[in-house]
Amino acid sequence: MNKKINLGVTDLSFHRITASLISHVLTDMGFEVNRIYSPHQENFAKLKSGEVDILTSAWLPSSHGVYKQDVEQKRPVIELGLHYEPYAHWGVPSYVPEEAVREVKDLLKRDVLGKMQKDIQGINPGAGITRFSIKMMEEYGLSAAGYEFHTGTEEDCFTTFEQRVANNEWFVVPLWKPQFLHFKYDIREIEDPKGLLGIVDRAVLLIPEDVEDRFTAAQINQLDDLKFSNEIIAELDYKVSREGLDIDIVTKHWLENNR
Repeated sequence: MNKKINLGVTDLSFHRITASLISHVLTDMGFEVNRIYSPHQENFAKLKSGEVDILTSAWLPSSHGVYKQDVEQKRPVIELGLHYEPYAHWGVPSYVPEEAVREVKDLLKRDVLGKMQKDIQGINPGAGITRFSIKMMEEYGLSAAGYEFHTGTEEDCFTTFEQRVANNEWFVVPLWKPQFLHFKYDIREIEDPKGLLGIVDRAVLLIPEDVEDRFTAAQINQLDDLKFSNEIIAELDYKVSREGLDIDIVTKHWLENNR
């Protein structure tokens, strides 16, 4: 039996956390795990081509559903576990009064326009939050009001957030749960009445049917029983991304204490 597994990982910090957790479980099963890191869409393309054997933390059905559909044109997959329940949102620091900014259209209020940073810093173009945010800019008339949405790296988004909070600035951040900023900062979600930010997804492990026979029935059940949460992933992510701890030590310690 082939005991080598190429594990596809979307190259963002919280995805790396979940991949580390899954890698420990697979290693304990006797597999040799090679993690392959790629941007969102490329990660699924590698699953479709076979370069990746299984893929961790696919957000379904909303954020990554279109990518999964493309994969299944060539490789039908099964979904296992519930790594967490992710969703995209726009947020503001809690010091921005709720009576001033409760929902997206409030960003257009004259007094809010005078205080709010107009640059909205996002992450990479293939992310669901990016696709959703681009729609938000147009559907809510934010671009016409002078707001600009920029894609960038994960760190561009998070560092901008931290710097602006340190300066007590008013700004909006396109974010999601789970994410390590939520572990330290109080970020208030603003309402999206148009429903452009998608729904609450399920983050699951994708195993193509042509790879399933590498696992025993008991191992498939064990992978399907894995359940984490937004809060767990955010906390572990913070320990790695901001406290500088080793990712595989952090996740192994968590598994040893919580299995």
